[in-house]
Amino acid sequence: MVDRQPMNQEASIGFLVGAHARVVGSITRSGFDHYHMVQGNDTQISEFLLLGISEKPALQPLIFGLFLSMYLITVLGNLLIILAISSDSHLHTHMYFFLSNLSLVDIRVTSTTIPKMLWNIQTHRKAITYEACITQMYFLTLFKGWYNFRLTVMAYNSHLHHMGRGNDTPISEFLLLGFSEEPALQPLIFGLFLSMYLITVLGNLLIILAVSSDSHLHTPMYFFLSNLSLVDICFTSTTIPKMLVNILTQSKVITYAGCITQMYFFILFAGLDDILLTIMAYDRFVAICHPLHYMVIMNPRLCGLLVLVSWIMSGLNSLLQSVMVSQLSFCTDFEIAHYFCEIQQVFQLACSDTFLNNMVIYFAAVLLGAGPLAGILYSYSKILSSICGIPSAQGKYKAFSTCASHLWVVSLFYGTILGVYLSSAATHSSHSSAAASVLYAVVTPMLNPFIYSLRNKDLKRALKRFYGVTGRRGTTILR
Repeated sequence: MVDRQPMNQEASIGFLVGAHARVVGSITRSGFDHYHMVQGNDTQISEFLLLGISEKPALQPLIFGLFLSMYLITVLGNLLIILAISSDSHLHTHMYFFLSNLSLVDIRVTSTTIPKMLWNIQTHRKAITYEACITQMYFLTLFKGWYNFRLTVMAYNSHLHHMGRGNDTPISEFLLLGFSEEPALQPLIFGLFLSMYLITVLGNLLIILAVSSDSHLHTPMYFFLSNLSLVDICFTSTTIPKMLVNILTQSKVITYAGCITQMYFFILFAGLDDILLTIMAYDRFVAICHPLHYMVIMNPRLCGLLVLVSWIMSGLNSLLQSVMVSQLSFCTDFEIAHYFCEIQQVFQLACSDTFLNNMVIYFAAVLLGAGPLAGILYSYSKILSSICGIPSAQGKYKAFSTCASHLWVVSLFYGTILGVYLSSAATHSSHSSAAASVLYAVVTPMLNPFIYSLRNKDLKRALKRFYGVTGRRGTTILR
């Protein structure tokens, strides 16, 4: 063992998840005190203690599940890219050679840190030996250096590629074909979607006003619900108003910049819907499985942080996909067989290779779709086991009723999305895909206020109180 100089302050050991997330562990003063007691004045160090993200026992299953799912998605996603490139001779180019190398480095970066963290959570140990700490630090620095170098090389390769693109067709606008081109159906489509849009906006706005005006609803559950209602309003406002304007003006045009902007906000709010539903499932898990620690765990700071993280994650995903679409070159066909700029429909118009775009979409679908769904299923499996352990039937009913509305919304959201993509894969029809997408993009946000208000006594009471206050104010004004 090598002697070390005494350390006057706490040291930090950082480790990275993939290429983005950062988790910090610390060497505690108690670790040094232990060795001072045993060795006297000798400061020989045999191990460090990694404190991880949180020391709260209730959060450990959530942290373990989250990081295990991210690690598996990272390994499987990057491994699929490597196998796809190596097996397809059309992808044996400079760009995909660098991409496969980047995927290999991503696997190595995450494998340097995450397995050790998962092992520590499972064994309830925080120790890492001195030699293992130095080894982990070495490989993390090595792979991060490789990662940055390969990103630079890929940027240079992309620069050379764009310099050679002199004959691409410049594009200024797309045409949104909508649901039908028959003039007789346009008033019916306009009236139907206008009514659904108004119901969605008014219904979700009422929930926001009811939650904000009633102090009894200032709890984490209703805080997340009001955020979900706000996102639902924004989600439908991204697509429906433009479609209604096109029907009124008898124009199908959307500018190139408008299409990219609409695509960005659609992906943003769809991702937010998904993540917020997962957060709400975790909130119900804590409320039912850890009721005595509920207000301690779900404190206002954590609630605000969860919503902020959901905005950041969804924003980064939508920004990445929108920027990648903006790098594509398009042919002479600018007609989108949809009522908004759906990303897969836009890919079909591109002349350039969309393999990388599709891989990013699949990876994001697994990370922001399957990952949250796995979290929801895990939360409800724990909730179900806790409810089954309640002796009285009345207690079981009361516990289940607190999460029944959320379960309905989750089933509706994921069920309609799954139905859309299964039907589009079976029929290969753009118009049927557009009609099916209405279920999750319009119908689900419209039904959410009804599901929550009809099955929730507290919310119904708050809405009646809100109606009563506005009614009295209206009477006063008339007098």
